[in-house]
Order: sequence, then C-alpha cells, then structure tokens
Amino acid sequence: MSAASGETVVNGRKVTEVAVGVMVQPDGRYLLAQRPQGKPYEGYWEFPGGKIEPGESVEAALGRELHEELGIDVKACERWRTLEHDYPHAYVRLFFCKVTHWNGTPAGREGQALAWQHLPVEVAPLLPAAIPVLEWLAAESA
Repeated sequence: MSAASGETVVNGRKVTEVAVGVMVQPDGRYLLAQRPQGKPYEGYWEFPGGKIEPGESVEAALGRELHEELGIDVKACERWRTLEHDYPHAYVRLFFCKVTHWNGTPAGREGQALAWQHLPVEVAPLLPAAIPVLEWLAAESA
C-alpha cells in the first residue's frame, strides 16, 4: 500500500510525505547528510531521503532516493517511526526507516557532505525534525 495514496491536508496545508533512511552501521554509527545549496535549510544536517511519489511505497521511495542521493542500493530496511513536522516551507510527514544492509559506499551525489556519527553528534546545525530521531536512537541505546 502506498503512503501517498491521496492528498492529505493539515491546518489548510498540503502534507508532503517523505521517506527517510536511518542508515545504521554494525558499530551503531548512523549517516547524516548536509542539505545542499539552494534547498530550504541549506547547510543543515539531516537523515537522507526524499519525497514519496504518488503510488509509490515508502520502501520503494527510500530505495530510489538513497540511490539518487548516495549511490547505494538498499537491501534491507524496516519502517521504524513516523513524525509530522510543520516547517515554514512545507508540512511534512516523515516515514523513518532503519536501513541495515545496502550495497555500495555512500557518496554525496548532490555535492552534500556526509558524516557517520555516534551520539552525541559532532555536526551542526541539525534539521529540526532530525532532533527527535536522535532522541529515539539515544533511548534505544540506553
């Protein structure tokens, strides 16, 4: 079933559905990407992913986006958490998926910097919707 099965509106704003990958290494590090120039929140760090196209599943969108952005092929992922966030430029529903297996080495195909991080993170500033994810990761490792 598609996450983007119909247009949803919250508080008069169209909801943009986004598949987000929390790529986890066996040693517990996870990948953060810096938003490229020309995008809202340019320079902020986030978990990689992108918009879900109409009729596309969360998993298919995530695989497509991570291939486009990072040059990897997702081999194993599972839906983990969902979060809604109201940014000035968009109201988003974020479907976070833990990605545990992939082929290839992530590289910033859009010129974005990448960083494998442990908690607490060493990169800043963080995209506001990334902060709860770090809290969830911290709670799981406690």
